[in-house]
Formats: sequence, structure tokens, C-alpha cells
Amino acid sequence: MRLARSQVQLAAAQVRAVRASALPQLDGNLGYTRTFESPFGSGGIDIPDSLRFEPDSTASLEERVSYLERRVPSAALGGIGTLFGNLPFGRENAYVASLTGSQALYSGGRLSAAGRIAKEFEEAARLGLLEQTAEIELQVRSAYFRARLGQEVERSALAAADQAEQFLNQERLRFRAGTVSELEVLRADVSLENLRPQVIAARNAAELATLDLKRLVDIPLERPVRLTTPLAPPTPEQLAVGSPDPRLLLAQRAAVAAAERQVAIREGQVRIARSAFLPSAGLRVNYGKQLFPSRPFDLGGQDWLTDFTATIAVQVPIFSGFRRQAELQQRRIELEQERLRLGQLREAVQLQYQQAEGEKQRAAASIAARTRTADQAQRVYELTLLRYDRGLATQLEVSEARLALLQARTNLAQAIADFYIAEAGLSRALGVPLGPVSGAPGLTPADPVVPARSVPSSTPRPATVPQR
Repeated sequence: MRLARSQVQLAAAQVRAVRASALPQLDGNLGYTRTFESPFGSGGIDIPDSLRFEPDSTASLEERVSYLERRVPSAALGGIGTLFGNLPFGRENAYVASLTGSQALYSGGRLSAAGRIAKEFEEAARLGLLEQTAEIELQVRSAYFRARLGQEVERSALAAADQAEQFLNQERLRFRAGTVSELEVLRADVSLENLRPQVIAARNAAELATLDLKRLVDIPLERPVRLTTPLAPPTPEQLAVGSPDPRLLLAQRAAVAAAERQVAIREGQVRIARSAFLPSAGLRVNYGKQLFPSRPFDLGGQDWLTDFTATIAVQVPIFSGFRRQAELQQRRIELEQERLRLGQLREAVQLQYQQAEGEKQRAAASIAARTRTADQAQRVYELTLLRYDRGLATQLEVSEARLALLQARTNLAQAIADFYIAEAGLSRALGVPLGPVSGAPGLTPADPVVPARSVPSSTPRPATVPQR
């Protein structure tokens, strides 16, 4: 259950990640660069003295005018140094602070399709949680009634052993009174000893079924529990079986709905693969400041230089070696496979329902037959004892009647447990929550507990055998 819930949380996180790709992206950056050596720090053009422009401000007017007339062509060389003297090339210290933002303008439908895929994935994870919950509920309920069945079989075996022990005590009294032979006592003793292995086997089966139930509901195995829902025959309302509309059956099942979400996801992937043939456009804006101090931490007294740009880029796919065509074909094949899986799942759900409905009907008919058989076996055993007391029946007939009663009670408990397990399977196939079973609350580990071993060995008759 925790694993299924974590899948839902993971899907929600992936939805947020996909939605983030459609929103504006904003990044900030602050960097400092120290230049130890640069190709711009040495070399360059060596201007000869004859071309240098260095007028003498102390000369006469005629000399300065004559100097200007001769050196006008070389005056431009001196201005070049002034023009490029403030560029960042070769500066020892440089600070750059920038803020960059980007926004996708058009992606051919990729972003919208990805958003829909993310939502479908999240819904599929939620439906998967419902399906996992229903499966665990089915396992727990089945394990509960198997454990309850084990306890009822143990009680029946204990009751049969108690009856055999009482019969043995009566035979010993008769032997002392001289009314029966020692052979009759030995036969009664053998009959009792033959029942003891069945009691041990029933007790072990009940304990193993209870341990399996504890494992499923995550209760420590060493902690005793008390099963409070009786293994009672179902009511007439529970025995009634109705056939729902197949369309309603498929609409209620979480697994079918999750498979439909998977088909929608595959359809979105086909749209994404098709959008790879369309152009995409994006906007990118960069705003930055630059500073070139003479010393690393001398930031005052200088102005930051501004760098502000905006770019709109359009990317047009032309040729990718047929990769886009192959990806589109792959996505279409995956979509077809998912649709086929959905069809198979729908057929499997309908088949599961038919099997569960048939099993419930079989169990209901078996309960009616086993109830009559158990009543008849009880009556046969009582009459056989009466006939034996009057000398009209043998001890072998008493032993056979006792074993038949034990088997009838066991079969009835098995039929009742099969009915409730089939009912849980039917609810599982319908995709509806398992309602409470009529009776007590169920498993109560926090209550004052009574282990299964504490059932008295002298139980006269199982409480679950209905009497007419």
C-alpha cells in the first residue's frame, strides 16, 4: 500500500515538472574573472615615429598649422587606441552580473501534449492505487476466512475427540460393571487415538492461516489475535446474485480505467512525435552588468556597463536521417499495442466476474446441501449412540457415525468460507469496495486477545453448525 501511494506521489511530482517546462525560465548569474595572461595584453601594431601624431602646443601658430597639415593622415591611428581603450579584452579583473529569461512561444503542440500525458499518468497512478487497495482487501478477506475456517475445523475435531473420549469413559465403566468385554474398550481407545492426529493437523492449519493473516495486515507474528466475525451461514440477501450490466462492470473497474489512461498517454506520445516535424519558436532575454576594476575588490568610483539583449529564435526541422519518421512509427505501434492490451483486460475482467459469480452460486448451493447433511449426520450419530446403548448397534457403527459428523461439519464450514471468499472475489471483479460482513467487527488485535489454542478441548458442539 505504501509503495502504491508513493507511485501517486511520484506521478504528482512528474506533473509539476512537466508543467514547469511550459512556464518562463529565469536564471541569475554573478561571476568574477581574474586574467593572469591574455593575448590582448602584449603585441599589437608598432607605429613608427614618422607617423606618430604628437603636436607641440608651445610652438607658434604657423608651425602648428603646418604640423597639422603634414600629419593629418596619421592622426586617425591615434584615435583608434582611444576608441578601443575601454573594451574588456585583456582586463585583469572582470565582474559580470546577468539575469536571463526564456519562454517557449511555439513547440508544435509538444508542451500541451506533454501536459496532458502527465495528467493522465497521475490519474493512472491514482487508479493503480485503487486497484492495489482492492487486491489487498481481497487477499486479507480471503486470508481472514481461511483462518476462521481453520479455527472451525479445529473446534469440530476437538468436539469429535471429546465425544470419543466420553465414549471411552463409558466403555470403561461398562467393562468394570461386566456388561462389555475388554475388546470394546480397546476399540474405543483406538478410535480416540485415531482422532488425535486430526486435531493436531487442524490446529496447525489454523495457526498457519492465522499467521498468514497477520502477515497481510502487518501484525507481529508473535502477537495473538481474536477473530470476531463468526463463520455463520449467509443471509438470504447475501445469497441473492444479480448480473450487472457489462458496461457498468467495465466502468467501475479501476484497472480498466487505468488502462484507458495508458491508451491516452500513448496517443499523446503520438502527437509529440508528430510535432517533431513542425517548427518551434522561443524567446530569450538577457540583461547584464559588467565592471572592470583595476584591483579585484576596488568596486567604487566606476560605472557598471550594461548588456541588454533579446532574441527570438525559430528552429525549423529539415532532415534528421529519417529519425523522426521512425519515432512516429514506433509511437503508433505502441499505441496499437496498448489498445490491444485494453481489449484483453476488458475480456479478462468479464471472465473474472463470471467465474466469481459461478463460484458464489456453487458455494450457496453447497451451503444448503451441507447444512442438511450436517443436521442429518448429527441425528445419525445421536441415534447410533442410542442404538448402541440398547445393544442394537456395534461400536464400529458409532465410530463411523462420529467420523461422518466430523466430516459433515468440516464440509459445512468449508462451504461457508468458500461463499464469503467468492463474494469478496465478486466485489473485486466489480471494482466496488468490499463491504463489511454481517456480524462482529472482524480482526481486533488491540482487544483482549484469545489465541486460537485456547479453545477448550471439551467443546460439546461447534457453534457454527446450524440446527433445525
